[in-house]
Amino acid sequence: MADRYLRLTGTAPGRFLTRRLGLPQPAALARWSPEHPALDGGLRHLTAGTSALDLAPVLARTGLGPGGAEEPPGAVVLDATGVRDVEALAEVHAALHPVVRSVAPSGRVLVLGAPLDPADHHQAAAQQALEGFTRSLGKEIGRGRTVNLVRLTDAAAAESTLRFLLSPKSAYVSGQVIEVGPLHESPAALDWDRPLAGRTALVTGGARGIGEAVAETLARDGARVVVLDVPQAEQDARRVADRIGGTALPLDITTADAGARIAEALPDGLDLLIHNAGITRDRRLVNMPAERWISVLEVNLASVLRTTDVLLKAGTLKRGGSVVATASIAGLAGNAGQTNYGASKAGVVGLVRSLAPRALDEHGVTVNAVAPGFIETKMTAAIPLFIREAGRRMNSLAQGGLPADVAETTAWLAHPASGAVNGQVVRVCGQSLLGA
Repeated sequence: MADRYLRLTGTAPGRFLTRRLGLPQPAALARWSPEHPALDGGLRHLTAGTSALDLAPVLARTGLGPGGAEEPPGAVVLDATGVRDVEALAEVHAALHPVVRSVAPSGRVLVLGAPLDPADHHQAAAQQALEGFTRSLGKEIGRGRTVNLVRLTDAAAAESTLRFLLSPKSAYVSGQVIEVGPLHESPAALDWDRPLAGRTALVTGGARGIGEAVAETLARDGARVVVLDVPQAEQDARRVADRIGGTALPLDITTADAGARIAEALPDGLDLLIHNAGITRDRRLVNMPAERWISVLEVNLASVLRTTDVLLKAGTLKRGGSVVATASIAGLAGNAGQTNYGASKAGVVGLVRSLAPRALDEHGVTVNAVAPGFIETKMTAAIPLFIREAGRRMNSLAQGGLPADVAETTAWLAHPASGAVNGQVVRVCGQSLLGA
């Protein structure tokens, strides 16, 4: 459904009226397209503290040049990995204070931090301070700009993450803290335009909505996509599969033998397992019958656990592969009328945090999750008007996201060069005002 308020604020009378009334003023976000693959403006690289990172080669490959002295920067990268005490935090202010106002609309501010040192509580305090700084700046910067924090020790291991966050593909990702560890295995030579070429991806719930957008984006990046959905949606699944050059797999993911049937359908193995299938059965707990509780937990969580276990144990999921599950901000912050849904999505977070280190060590597979906020789909279009408007505006970007925003984040986590990103739950919510 069209966001008429966003359109209104894009006009001169709308801007005047909303400014006078103190109403949210969302800016139209610049998202990725073949015609618009990079941010507008150059990149400004700043440093606070003494850094040991060699960022220049990686930043040069993001597609953002240095820009002109008078040109508003499309992105500002602040290397604060060397900030080790409170005094050094003054350098964070000194570096960003003069330039943050000049960042171009839909631009990026990316703060780079270091892992917290358990043996140095001064360093840990200073680096944790960067998180509060980043989240706060994201809530005040406006004009469609985003602010994120990446904790890293190796610039090369973070290249796919830096490319993603410094591109239009991350338009609805803001206020996030992402930890990038060391590369478990170095990827082979990559075609950054089609990084998933030669890889097979399975997208559950891929016949419509967010799942359909994920299938399309993975296919754009070169993957052979298997679109899985319930038999009742077989026609829609085949329509999507035919359009992207993939195949359809009609299957109820909640059946006890779903994992075995997937393995049978993919004798050559699977590189990317995207758990997107999900349902809602909203009702307050006092009015919720057991069937509504059980059905949501079965689709959204139990099926994810079962199929992942089977495909890892069978070796169907290949080394160098990825599992990307769909959580939700409802699982992180809670939502009235969704105790079942919130429980299921919080369970996905627990799955990711527990399984990620073991899956990487034992199988060479990363495990991460995306946690969407208010995304413009047929489901959210059915929400009553005033609740829908509140959902759209209660984030730092003051608008709903698109299925493509979740899809682009999923594609980044599935990227062969994202092997250093593991055990992360990344919110795609425009920095929702709910939760952390």
